[in-house]
Amino acid sequence: MKQKRSFLPLLCAATTFFLVSCGSNEQKESTEATTADTTATATSTTAQAQPVNTIITTPQNMMVATHKVKDFEKWKSSYDEHDSLRLANGIHSYVIGRGAQDPNMVLVAVKVDDLNKAKAFAKDPSLKKAMEKGGVVGAPTIRFVTMEFQDTGTASSDLRSRATFTVKDWDVWKKSFDSTRQLNTDNGLTVRAYGHEVDNNKKVILVTTINDTAKAQAYWKSDLLKQRRATGGVIGEPQRFIYHVVQRY
Repeated sequence: MKQKRSFLPLLCAATTFFLVSCGSNEQKESTEATTADTTATATSTTAQAQPVNTIITTPQNMMVATHKVKDFEKWKSSYDEHDSLRLANGIHSYVIGRGAQDPNMVLVAVKVDDLNKAKAFAKDPSLKKAMEKGGVVGAPTIRFVTMEFQDTGTASSDLRSRATFTVKDWDVWKKSFDSTRQLNTDNGLTVRAYGHEVDNNKKVILVTTINDTAKAQAYWKSDLLKQRRATGGVIGEPQRFIYHVVQRY
């Protein structure tokens, strides 16, 4: 009887310790879970508060070629086959476009690591041979340009305008253009890139997304744009090529 009585306090004590321990563990697990949830929420909020910057203002040298082909699909297959030849010369595929009016007119924009190597490559007989194999008609127009501004974000349309024109002074044009850029947006256009030829910064290249064709065409014919060009020192009428982007690398 004495043993039974001495056992009861021990049993009560053990039961109490077990219950307290369980409560402590549950509270610890709950606290850890809450902390984890709070950390995850804070991390998610921080990520949402930091949008990705798609604007590049570091000058980028490029080679831009336009030419006509007999058959686009055959040319594209040949172009892809010669990617190793381009890479060996520090040339990286960037954009391929097809003319909006003539789908056999092709625009090819590539990034170049070394201008001298790229210029030599443009004159290399192997390139001419590859173009002939791909069905290129006539001599291509090749420009080496330095892009001073690029917007690499996703565009709402694949339709582009590539305008080339001459200015009196690059810095004057750039300042005027940047200060009135909202006019592009108001008239169905979004600026994608602009720059100048590497050896002559008075030869400008401007690429825009066409979001509203009717607005854009009306703007290109407007007195407002004529005045804007005059203020920026544009000489003569721009040469414009309208194309669809079919691939971005």
